[in-house]
Amino acid sequence: MNELSERQRLILSLVIHEYIRTATPVASKHMVEQYNLDFSSATVRNELAELTEKGYLRQPHLSAGRVPTEEGYRLFVGTLVQDIELPESMRRTISHQFYQMRQDVEQWTRLAASVLALQSRGASLVTVPHPDQAHFKHMELIISRGRQVLMVLVLMGGEILQHLIMLAEPVSQERLSEVADLLTHLLKNLSVEQIISVSQEMDVLEKEIFDMVVDEMQQADSLVSGEVILDGITNVLAEPEFAGSEEARRALRVLEEKPLLQHLLSQTILNNPTANGVQVLIGGEGAWDSLSQCSVVLARYGTPGLATGTLGVLGPMRMPYGRTISIVRFLSGLLSDLVNDTMVE
Repeated sequence: MNELSERQRLILSLVIHEYIRTATPVASKHMVEQYNLDFSSATVRNELAELTEKGYLRQPHLSAGRVPTEEGYRLFVGTLVQDIELPESMRRTISHQFYQMRQDVEQWTRLAASVLALQSRGASLVTVPHPDQAHFKHMELIISRGRQVLMVLVLMGGEILQHLIMLAEPVSQERLSEVADLLTHLLKNLSVEQIISVSQEMDVLEKEIFDMVVDEMQQADSLVSGEVILDGITNVLAEPEFAGSEEARRALRVLEEKPLLQHLLSQTILNNPTANGVQVLIGGEGAWDSLSQCSVVLARYGTPGLATGTLGVLGPMRMPYGRTISIVRFLSGLLSDLVNDTMVE
């Protein structure tokens, strides 16, 4: 990376701040007037040309001002954005909201998605905390119709798996409840490997349900994340560069389609289980074409060995990085505390 002077760093930072604010190319004269710079428009023009030559800015049209490139944003995020902390009053307000629902995993993951979307003005995602290895807690079996039954498995850590199953023969609700109670007593706290090795005499129905439990828990172990909570989709669609554009819809499909999101998470924030802090992906980093016009800010939360999840924000490359990174970092710490406080059995 070419070395930049302090003045070039300042000007690059101001261009990015102004472009994030206005979504229009930034001209030298406007910068001098807007920020009361103590050097001339000609000096700013020369520095803008130098930054463009170095690949940090580009000029959409000859008569237009400059806009940041992906490299410009990367330098800005990596070295120009300071660790901005949320105001203390905001931290207290948000913490109090979570404290009121600390025993309800689903509610605080939804609240986290809502807070992220509101503060970042982007599309947020929060995955329900997912254990490194699924452990059975309890189950329910509920008649739907005929031979169709809803199987509800609750795992240690609060994750809930629901699956409609088809039994070989119709069974009464009373009998289903008996089987659910029996298997809950037999399998509580066990991993799928331990469940498979259980030695217990079972009748045909009990064995049928037992096999389905094993299958469901094996699938849970194969996932890299739990259920995904989304919020703020309309924020991205309303951005000027995405209005009526297919680009935003392509990017949002990454969040909405579980296999695409699983792949993104497994190749980024989950690729290094020991990674700490916030990860910022700009322009898809050359690996995800559908994110070529976007940035994604991600962080993990929770406790490895107990349960972990992911939270993040997707928005245009022109996102408010300082605010977004600070809210993602703060909520990552807050949710990690909640996992420790509420999920230790």
